[in-house]
Amino acid sequence: MTEPVRLSKRMSELGLCSRREADEWIEKGWVRVDGVVVAVLGSKVLPHQRVTVERQAAAEQSKRVTILINKPMGFVSGQAEDGYKPAVVLVNAESRWSEDQVDTEFHPKQLRSLVPAGRLDIDSVGLLVLTQDGRVAKHLIGEDSSVEKEYLVRVKYSKPGTLPEHELKRLNHGLIMDGKPLRHAKVFWMNEDQLSFTLREGKKRQIRRMCDMVGLKVIGLKRVRIGNVKLGDLPTGQWRYLRPDEEF
Repeated sequence: MTEPVRLSKRMSELGLCSRREADEWIEKGWVRVDGVVVAVLGSKVLPHQRVTVERQAAAEQSKRVTILINKPMGFVSGQAEDGYKPAVVLVNAESRWSEDQVDTEFHPKQLRSLVPAGRLDIDSVGLLVLTQDGRVAKHLIGEDSSVEKEYLVRVKYSKPGTLPEHELKRLNHGLIMDGKPLRHAKVFWMNEDQLSFTLREGKKRQIRRMCDMVGLKVIGLKRVRIGNVKLGDLPTGQWRYLRPDEEF
């Protein structure tokens, strides 16, 4: 017999919402299992049972915003740490990009539950996603996520000459980190001191550690794309909304 699982976990697996959203909806009586309202947190369901949500849940979810920031150096992605400010402090009416094509009006309430969907180190710059939508967060940073993330990385080789071809091949495939082989990457030279990295995973300081393994020192790192969404001309320190026609 298949084991029952928490309703909130099952809703996340089905792609309906995040677990946090699921708990909120359950408490509000917006979730039905086989047509019956389930309003008790911690309730469990069997995989074959039908889970549906009320229209109010979908309406609330549609109001949740996803914001793209061109993060400058010196800001952390998430919670403030060691005296450094989180990137969310950059989101206000004044710092919104003047060429944002979305007609949504900014309101401070949009800052509630706005969390980073993936990290970008304090000394890295470029595209950072902040979202209120649990589906977006799960898609970008969930355990099964394979969304591509592209970076431009300025490097300096620590040995005489240039990086050997076999070491470049190791960057593409063959490195082991934290005891596990890294997924295939796409790494190639843009010019004599800048590499393009495209990854499908996001271990902490992964690119810097990969470079260190082959004798490269990272001088600068900029994320320019997540899935199909590009940083483009978004100015440093400014933000815009994810457009309805954009998908990661």
